[in-house]
Amino acid sequence: MTAGGGVAFVHDPRLSRYELHPDHPFKPLRLELTRSLLEHVGLLTPAEVVPPVELDEGALLAVHDPGYVAAVKAASLGRPGAEASRHGLGTADNPVFPGMHDLVSLVCAGTVAAMDAVVEGRALRAVNLAGGLHHALVDRASGFCVYNDLAVAIRRVVDRHGLRVAYLDLDAHHGDGVQWLFYDDPAVMTISLHESGHYLFPGTGHTYETGKGAGRGLSVNVPLEPFTEDGSYLAAFEAVVPAALRAFAPDVIVLQAGADAHRLDPLADLALTLTGMAAAYRRTVELADELTGGRLVATGGGGYDPYRTVPRAWAQLWAALTVRSVPAELPRAWADEWRERLPSGVELPRRALDGPDDYPPQPKRAQVTRRNQVVADRVLDALTTIWRDTGLSTGAAGRGAAAR
Repeated sequence: MTAGGGVAFVHDPRLSRYELHPDHPFKPLRLELTRSLLEHVGLLTPAEVVPPVELDEGALLAVHDPGYVAAVKAASLGRPGAEASRHGLGTADNPVFPGMHDLVSLVCAGTVAAMDAVVEGRALRAVNLAGGLHHALVDRASGFCVYNDLAVAIRRVVDRHGLRVAYLDLDAHHGDGVQWLFYDDPAVMTISLHESGHYLFPGTGHTYETGKGAGRGLSVNVPLEPFTEDGSYLAAFEAVVPAALRAFAPDVIVLQAGADAHRLDPLADLALTLTGMAAAYRRTVELADELTGGRLVATGGGGYDPYRTVPRAWAQLWAALTVRSVPAELPRAWADEWRERLPSGVELPRRALDGPDDYPPQPKRAQVTRRNQVVADRVLDALTTIWRDTGLSTGAAGRGAAAR
């Protein structure tokens, strides 16, 4: 791979073994479906595939409490004990499964490998589709997430390289774990566009969550109404995200590109199409090109419509990262490869995209659009005042340029 010029696809077949339970909505098969689709459409070559690095446990302990890591290890070996429940393990969301510690550590290793490739100049951009476990907290599993791979990679690059990191979360659920882990850290800005916590897990991500201490003004939340469609979503994105990133002037952007904001996802009520999601991915790449010299690390995150939506969404993500296009018609050979391996009655889609015209209008479209606009304007107005008070809006650009 040409130093600094390529895009790395971090992959290891073992990542598809991260199955919480056969009946759990988190389906690791979506990783292999995406990889296979990219190969069938000619968008992924062996030269672009990078394995995870071996992860030192110190990287986990820089983010997670030692007692929690010990509890995960014990549970992974079939000895959960009373400690497990106190750490959110053994619940319906986060059941204990054999090898849990090793497999989730491998997810973290994948995101660290993506980050290292970018900050060390071996790739311009990188993706770990298995990553994006944004709900895991310091000492607790939450929302299908055991260790927070995003925080592990961000903490590492801040501590080792002294870089400023902007974390942009487009998952339907608020990126609470990453936000709280860096809530007072002046080196990290977290931005989350998500379905409002008034309606959706984890119930956080309100506009008043703006950071504290040295991190005041660096937590940016845009809670959106249920049934938000492409136009309203992209307008809220454009109203807040570019201004926040420009004020902060990051050295690298980390994108959690959750596919659960799609209209067909069963666990959330946003109503985006693949067309809208692809536009958000491409806009993020444009902002990285403008602000970080292109340096961008992406993870897959959520997505619980694993056969129709996730592979196509993540194919659009990879296409945006590599500045390519997914063919409008998907090859029949992709569907043929998987026909005998999918649940009965499941058929893979034939088109790369869907769009607003494929669905009836959502209820209260005008009301939802107005509400989202009010929220986005209020968020930006409040943060602009904080940035002015803290000197961020006038000083960040110079600090970021100096770091680069």
